[in-house]
Amino acid sequence: MKGWFDAFRDDGAPTLYSFSNRTPVTGDVPIVAVCVMFATVYLAFLVIFPGVRKQKLTTFTTVTLSLFVGLVILVSRLGSGWHVAQSTIVAPYRAFSREKLPARMGAHIGLMHINITLTALPVGNWTPPDIDFNERFSWNHATDMGNSYRDALQRGLPYPILTVAEYFSLGQEGFAWGGQYRAAGYFASILLWASFASWLLMNLLLVAVPRYGAYTMALTGALLIGASIGYSAMLPKRPLMIVIEGARIDFHLGWCFYLVLVAGVLCFAIGLVISIIDLVWPHRFSTILEVYYDTPYDRHVILEESHDVRYRKRNSKGLEEPPGLGSRILRRLSSKTRDQNTDKMGIENRGFQHDVPKSPWRYPFRRAQQTPPQAIQRTISQDSTSSIASAAAAMSPSLHKVALSRMLPKPPLERTREISNW
Repeated sequence: MKGWFDAFRDDGAPTLYSFSNRTPVTGDVPIVAVCVMFATVYLAFLVIFPGVRKQKLTTFTTVTLSLFVGLVILVSRLGSGWHVAQSTIVAPYRAFSREKLPARMGAHIGLMHINITLTALPVGNWTPPDIDFNERFSWNHATDMGNSYRDALQRGLPYPILTVAEYFSLGQEGFAWGGQYRAAGYFASILLWASFASWLLMNLLLVAVPRYGAYTMALTGALLIGASIGYSAMLPKRPLMIVIEGARIDFHLGWCFYLVLVAGVLCFAIGLVISIIDLVWPHRFSTILEVYYDTPYDRHVILEESHDVRYRKRNSKGLEEPPGLGSRILRRLSSKTRDQNTDKMGIENRGFQHDVPKSPWRYPFRRAQQTPPQAIQRTISQDSTSSIASAAAAMSPSLHKVALSRMLPKPPLERTREISNW
């Protein structure tokens, strides 16, 4: 009786797999992960970009260039396309064998490793065996390449792969290509990590201060250009050429080198253009990603800087004051005119008051210092009223005392004495 698990089985035996399911490495997992991460961020930006109403060109250019440069830095650091070579060979699969195998041979050098590939090719109606190798040899340290080569000998890798790896494992008697490639990779790797740090700072400054973001953009481009130029300059002076059974494998610069160079030139050029535009027309470059976008912050800062004494020149002169002898003459004439106006106008007395203050406590003697009424003199026409005048003259001081006593309740002792003396 056959059931669900009887397919491809003969008389209850295990399933027969009549084909090989082993596959070579077809892609680098870290590179794929980095590409997916940057693609996700850029896709999210494209989704929200139609809602942007201002600064569309600058925002799209800045975000696209920033993500492109970051992706190039990480991919080129992990990639294996700095110095590459590929050729078709007819060579024995294993050493000391007369059987030869047509295959496609490739060598892909990265900054810290080399990938060697070997793929069998069909010839006519002849079906090649299932031969597809992709082996990586690292050289993070000086002895890593030699150790990897010994491991490959123990594993029994094909003869063409061992031949290529031997050129990079030896470091004496003229076989110094491995050390020179390792030194070039170290130099380029250092500059790439420096450019990555500058790229992070560029993104931060583009959000906070776009002017300094443009400066760091140019710095990032300069570091990328330096990494590509430095790598090409530190390559072996005598080019590496590998000969296997009459076939020659020549190396040339790969896609990682040109990708870094193009990204560096674009980043440097755009950063330089933005810096020049900002110097000619200040505070014009902006994106919607700014912290203070579409707010009066920029105008407020400009006004504060214009009013700040620290930003003024010490010997600043107005437009109405020409330099030289003329300014001294004008200053002298203006001082004389000012003196003449002062003489005509008089001196301002700040203590003078037109009205007598209402409070008797502050100025108690203003009303008392008025001219006392004089006694009425006797005249010829006033003989009949002489007695009345003398009585009024006698009563006038007492009336003044009563009035002042009412105006000044409970006056001080000294003031009472002065009033009694009146």
